[in-house]
Parts: sequence; C-alpha cells; structure tokens
Amino acid sequence: MKKYFNQMIPAVLISMLILSSCKKFGDVNTDPNRSSGLDPAIQLANVQLRYSGNFEVNEKISTILTMPFIQHTAGIYLVKSGQFYIKNRVYTSALWNVNYGNDILNIVDAVERSQGDPTKTNVNAACRIMKVLLFARMTDMYGDIPYRQAGRGYKEGVIRPEFDTQEFIYNDFFKELTEASAQLDPSKDQLKGDLFYNGNIASWKKFANSLRLRYAMRLVKRNPEKAKAEAQAAFAAGLISSHEDICKLMHENVQSKDDDARGNSVSVTINSAELPPKVTTTLIDQFIKTNDPRLRNMVRCYTQVNSKPFDRIDVTDLVVSQIGYVGVKPASFSYDDWLNTLPVQIPGVGERRLTNAEQKAEFANYLFKSDAPFLHFTHAEVEFLLAEANIRFGLNMGGDAASHYEKGIAAAMKQLTLFQGSPEISNTAVTNFINSNKLIPGKEIEMINTQLWLALIFNGQEAYANWRRTDFPKLIPGVMSESNSKEIPRRLEYPLEETEQNAANVAKAVQALGGLDDWTKRVWWDKQ
Repeated sequence: MKKYFNQMIPAVLISMLILSSCKKFGDVNTDPNRSSGLDPAIQLANVQLRYSGNFEVNEKISTILTMPFIQHTAGIYLVKSGQFYIKNRVYTSALWNVNYGNDILNIVDAVERSQGDPTKTNVNAACRIMKVLLFARMTDMYGDIPYRQAGRGYKEGVIRPEFDTQEFIYNDFFKELTEASAQLDPSKDQLKGDLFYNGNIASWKKFANSLRLRYAMRLVKRNPEKAKAEAQAAFAAGLISSHEDICKLMHENVQSKDDDARGNSVSVTINSAELPPKVTTTLIDQFIKTNDPRLRNMVRCYTQVNSKPFDRIDVTDLVVSQIGYVGVKPASFSYDDWLNTLPVQIPGVGERRLTNAEQKAEFANYLFKSDAPFLHFTHAEVEFLLAEANIRFGLNMGGDAASHYEKGIAAAMKQLTLFQGSPEISNTAVTNFINSNKLIPGKEIEMINTQLWLALIFNGQEAYANWRRTDFPKLIPGVMSESNSKEIPRRLEYPLEETEQNAANVAKAVQALGGLDDWTKRVWWDKQ
C-alpha cells in the first residue's frame, strides 16, 4: 500500500494543479470547457487524498470546530471558536470554499468523464460513491446546498448555482449508492491508484452499502419509515463486516500543509500546534465511569523537554498516582482550574516539577502522528448503527441489538491497532468491559451512541453529525462571556462570499431555515 501510495502522489499533485486554476484550465485543452486527457482515476485519488489530507479544511472544520463542538478536545486558544461557540466566518467557510473550488469540481467532472465508458465501469462507480461522501459532508454541515448544478462552472457556465434541498440530496444519495454498488463488477476495469481499498471491488461494494446505512440512520427523526427501508436494503446488500473491511486512508509521515496532502491533516494540525489540545472532562468522565480500558490507552500526560511533541516524556503514571486523570472542562481554558506544580521523580531524568498544563491530559502521541490513518468508515460504526436500527425499528438484522452493540465495542477497541505504536488492549480487557456495560432497557439508544461517539474520536465531522441526529451523549454547552451562542451550534453558516455573489439562491435556502442563517438553526434531518 505504501509503495502504491508513493507512486500516486506525483499524479495526484498534477491533477490538483490542472483543476485548481480557472484561468489555465481552458488553455491546455482542445475543448475550452473540458480537459481531453485527464484520467478520472487520478481525479478520484486526488479527492480521496485531499478529503483527510487537505490542511485548510481539516484544521478549521475538524480541529478547530467539530472536535471541540463534540467535546473530544478543549483548552487551547486554537480551538476556542469551536469550544466556546465564537463565530469566525473564515473557519466556517473553509469547507465550502475549498470543496466547491477543487474537490467537488474534480469529482463531478470525473463522474461525467467516466459515465457510459465500458472501460471505466468501476472507476465511474467509485467516483459516484466518493461524490456522495463529499456532498454528504457538505450538506450535513450547511443544510441546503448547490448539488445538481455544482461543479458546472467550466462546462456550462453556471456561476450562481441553485440550491437543492437536503431532502432531495439525501434521496439522490440513496439512488447513487444503490446504483454504484450494483454497478461495481470485479470482472470489469481495475481501480488503479485507489487509495482506500487498493482496487478491491468487493470492499468498495461494502463501503457503498455502509454509507447507505449511515445516511439512512440520519433520517430517524425526520422520516423513520424511509430510514428503516434504506437500512434494511443496505444490510441486505452487504455491509462492512470485519476489521479488514474498514475504509481508511493510510497517510505518510509528512508535515503537509497547503497543497501537499500526504500527511493526515487533522494530526498535522495538532502536532504542529504550539500546544496540543487537551482532552475534555466529558470524555475522561465517560471513560472512568465505565472503567474503559481506552482511558489508559488513549489519554496520557507529557512533560515538555523541547518543542517537539514526539520527544516529550510520558509521565502519566506519575501524575495519575497523585491526582488522577484531569481534563479540561467544556467551559474552561487549560489555565483555568489551575493546578499547582507537581513534583515527580522521572526515572533516568530526576526530579521535575510538572506545570498545570503538563498535568492536564492529552491524547496519546501515537494518535496524532502525521502518518496516522484517517478512518472514514469502520466496522464499529456499522455494528452500532445496526444495533440502533434493531432497537428503533424492531428488527433483527444479523443479530439482536445487544450482539451488535458488543461487536461494536470490540471493533472500536480493535481499530486502535491501526495506529502505529498503540498499546494493546487485551481480549480479556475487552470482554470485561463488555460484561460490565451491558445494554440497559430504556437506555439502549443513549448507550449505543455514546459508544459510537467514542469510536469516532478523530473523525470530528462524523461524530458531530451523529450527535446532532441522536442528541447523545448529553453534552453541557461550554458557554463563556465571549460565546455567540448559549448552545452547541447545529450547522455552519453560509460563506459571506456566497451570500453576496449568489444572493437570490442563498435567500431561498435561508427561508427554509426560518429566515435566519445562523449556526443554531438545524439542517433538515436534524428535526427537533
């Protein structure tokens, strides 16, 4: 995989350059509105890489906004906009501006370029699936968005695209995923350069069907009958069912920024910060309450010996033995709730006096290395979604809710082994945790989605979407004097540039929100 990935990078960067400049695009093509020689497989790889590798998007949407929204991280100045709900249109506009200007442009073109070509059947299907993944992130964040007319600027001159309703977009997702899954055929063209599954068609089918399940469950509050039907159809078509089926992208150990997307940009944002974000008391309390072995595995304390995050000394045991695990409260910076210096004896180093910041816990180093994998869809998520679907709809899809819940827990703990340097969580520890945390009648939905919240650590955007659709776990807003909202935001506001240059279409979308474009308004599926 690593070798294959390295060979793809030059082609990916070339495709990025070709499609990133409006002025140069027409000059190099026979058709001034369409490149004649661009390979849709290269466009697909480009978009796959940038989804988790683009620094601009993932710094702002993941690290600064959604991970603090969902109370996985807190405490440092970098994340205050998301932690305390302080509006910053530069941050909230990043996904829109970058995606529509590059990734959506690429994937829309790739789908159309490969459509109807018998030599590109599987490439087209994979591009259609990737297109859904891209647009789902967009509509889940903003609500109604340009969909049918998106990416039409070069080819059709559509510079003020109409907005489609989220309901329409989701219905089209189900159509696209159903057709793409059926279209995938191992006897047809190879998926060369595929960065998710290295061309494995069977795995792509499972990924498409699992996305269908994810988006079906988005509708449980808005259209439960549709949610049930789509979930059943997704299950019947075949889902991610093992650790080997996980959809992930294995990044390189590169401190990538700007247009270099080889490193995991969520990790790069964290490991290049002056101080890494702290873990919230919300998360630590959940781990402690349930005696979760992931606490010791994922949450650590470090003392600084220099400015390099991976050269720090792990002092977790020395801290915990004296004061326990201390996180940052949702409404606090790390310097609030001040801890006086703590004397410790570090083997091979001698006495150190740990500062307030050093005593407050962070995520373990191995979780945010630049080559950490980005987990798009895991076996754990599938199992938790099936568990919830069985409870909500009175079904038994491949087992009862309790069995899926327990499989989900085991899979969530096992997926940590994908991160280089992860300490092992033993089978005994997993079994003991499951036996101590059985589903409680009447609290099944809360327990299932609290575990999914834990499984989605470092995938802040998906954790944020799942929290909004279920309202679990119950989170207390981190409000302070600077906050622009007294509640956790439910969406992102449209960019100012869009409201100015596409005013009429934005106005229609805002009317659907009740006449106010505010981040406390809810997207269509997030029914109150």
